[in-house]
Amino acid sequence: MSGFHGVFPYLVSPVDMAGRIKSDVLGRLVNDLIAAGVHGLTPLGSTGEFAYLNGAQRAEVVRATIEAAAGRVPVVAGVAATATADAVAQARDHQKLGVDGILAVLESYFPLAEPQVEAYFRAIADAVDVPVVLYTNPQFQRTDLSLDVIARLAEHPRIRYIKDASTNTGRLLSIMNRCHRLEVFSASAHIPAAVMLIGGVGWMAGPACVIPRQSVRLYDLCRAGRWAQAMELQRLLWRINEIFARFNLAACIKAALDIKGYDVGDPVPPQRALSREEREIVAAALSDVAEMAEA
Repeated sequence: MSGFHGVFPYLVSPVDMAGRIKSDVLGRLVNDLIAAGVHGLTPLGSTGEFAYLNGAQRAEVVRATIEAAAGRVPVVAGVAATATADAVAQARDHQKLGVDGILAVLESYFPLAEPQVEAYFRAIADAVDVPVVLYTNPQFQRTDLSLDVIARLAEHPRIRYIKDASTNTGRLLSIMNRCHRLEVFSASAHIPAAVMLIGGVGWMAGPACVIPRQSVRLYDLCRAGRWAQAMELQRLLWRINEIFARFNLAACIKAALDIKGYDVGDPVPPQRALSREEREIVAAALSDVAEMAEA
């Protein structure tokens, strides 16, 4: 299968108390994820706390990810800004660092009309020579991508993928039916196996950082059309999504990775780390899933 496909974990951004990126910790995580069989890596997604990092921190996360990946899997780095010029500059800088693709996110303070939304994403795609993944997440964005805008953007030669975190699976099917050039990735807000069933090519999600081997197994079962087994595993893994939906996502993923021995640090303030009781809930869920997945 050509192009981007499969399991792309949304990487955390390990930050120490002084604000320095823990490149060694990120590198170890990248190596372990690749060893577990993931198909790509996405730094600076939602789980990567892109909205809480400065430009130097974002650049270091991307650089460290590319260095650790060493060409073994594609790296699709997030670009997010409120100003188009800022987004374009980020995309160009990421390309200079050597990314294989761009995940384009629109942040907005004032609401925007459809022509401005379309122009923002088109400017990013015009600025680079690598494939672009549109990312839409109505939970966090003041301005969403409408189906009409998605359809027009899908005609751009470099806009080849979309990750939709709307929780509306019917919207995904509408995108697939209307935008035949656009490949669809699931988010953790969707049920990945269900998205694969209707024609998705994989998923980009934070929980895959924590359960990479099981996520790859689920993808392989879906690709093989072994839907009964896939859904059995999906039901099990969905418990992780349910737990992570209860708390701040970055805090959950970072706590889970810390429990697994990765010194990724706390979420960037003003976000808060999980309490001891919340960490125990996450640890119990990880233990249950690991135990049942081995059964």
